[in-house]
Amino acid sequence: MLIKNMRTTAVAITLFGSIVTAPVSANEVHSHTLTNGMQIFVKQDHRAPVAASMVWYKIGSAHEPEGLTGISHVLEHMMFKGTDKLEPGEFSKIISANGGSQNAFTSRDYTAYFQRLEAQRIEISFELEADRMRNMKVIDDEFAKEIQVVMEERRMRTDDKPTSLTYEQFSAAAFTTSPYRSPVIGWMHDLQNMTADDIRDWYKIWYAPNNATLVVVGDVEPDNIFKLAEKHFGPLQPSDIKPIKPTPDIEQKGERRIVVKAPAELPYLIMGYKAPRIEPDDASWEPYALSVLAAILDGDNSSRFAKHLVREQQIATSAGAGYDAHTLHPGLFLFDGQPAQGRTIEELEKAIRAEIDKLKTELASDDELARVKAQVVAGKVYEKDSVFYQAMQIGALETIGLGWEIGEVYVDKIQQVTAEQVRDVAKKYLIDDTLTVAVLEPQKIDRDQQPLRPISGMRH
Repeated sequence: MLIKNMRTTAVAITLFGSIVTAPVSANEVHSHTLTNGMQIFVKQDHRAPVAASMVWYKIGSAHEPEGLTGISHVLEHMMFKGTDKLEPGEFSKIISANGGSQNAFTSRDYTAYFQRLEAQRIEISFELEADRMRNMKVIDDEFAKEIQVVMEERRMRTDDKPTSLTYEQFSAAAFTTSPYRSPVIGWMHDLQNMTADDIRDWYKIWYAPNNATLVVVGDVEPDNIFKLAEKHFGPLQPSDIKPIKPTPDIEQKGERRIVVKAPAELPYLIMGYKAPRIEPDDASWEPYALSVLAAILDGDNSSRFAKHLVREQQIATSAGAGYDAHTLHPGLFLFDGQPAQGRTIEELEKAIRAEIDKLKTELASDDELARVKAQVVAGKVYEKDSVFYQAMQIGALETIGLGWEIGEVYVDKIQQVTAEQVRDVAKKYLIDDTLTVAVLEPQKIDRDQQPLRPISGMRH
């Protein structure tokens, strides 16, 4: 389901709940700040002679003004199109020639670039990333080609995919003033009117050492990484970055509903309740209780949705619940699903609401809480094997202002959640006044429609 594709599923609580590193005493995270403001974080993992290097920028779709939606993602594409020193595509060729892999991603809260290399070759990554941090060249012809690639990406992944289109419309309805109302890939009309100069201006403002974080995890020595960072990133000049004024979502005063009509085989339901994020230096237990609640409903085949809605009642072919507390702005507690053959969207929504009501009035069992907490511990052990995901956790938490230490206490916080706390957050946050519901109403599919053209030049 879409919730799982958005990586907000409760299978491992959240991205960060499943990627909890070892205690600081065992695997300390070393940090250093360059004089130009760039932050460096290093974590040693000597089990294999490899390292993951990531450069994170505090810029994503949540920072974009109206009229420029999608520009952070387009800029991510353009970062592979050459600098004063490198020709378009040469960055990727150099990494590949050195036995490494690389890519990038843009989200609502940040943009990040990463390489996985033999640890002894990590300086290659630094040299290349430092070069394009301040010396990217926006060639008009390359921009003209790449903006077409992004628009085709949007067509394939959103416009021609009914569940994704429904989620996009749902987000625009659920949020009024929050920047999360706009899609990461941007609205089509903004992409159509974007210019190479827009990219140049956006790059000049945000791609600077004082808006970036370097994270390295692997078979490395912190002092050596700091020296290499000073050598390559230290000479870069910072930007005059003015803080963006906060735009919190206005208080929702009642339930919202929309219908999305699009060619599709099956109907689809999304429900979202306004929910808090984890705040820096906040001792609140509520986000952790909400995470446990999501896992009780949709953690694995033993969860309530799979057991009651899919197997026993056979109301849904699938049903999901998801919540992510590690965000820059408050978000949503999400539910989604598709009804089984012969069942209706109304029956599915009623069944989901019944499961929510049970959590408000009946305490979760000891077995359910034990299952959820065991998933967190298992996720900790499994994900710790990846230097990439360890770097992901550090970089994401630092970039959104929570600090990497939050990841270190996540398991303990989850272990402390009680059945009474799960009940209390259900009663407080899963209420109709903050609910938005979107329904995909299938329309006839044109079987004679021309197949979509393959996207050339895409890296994702």
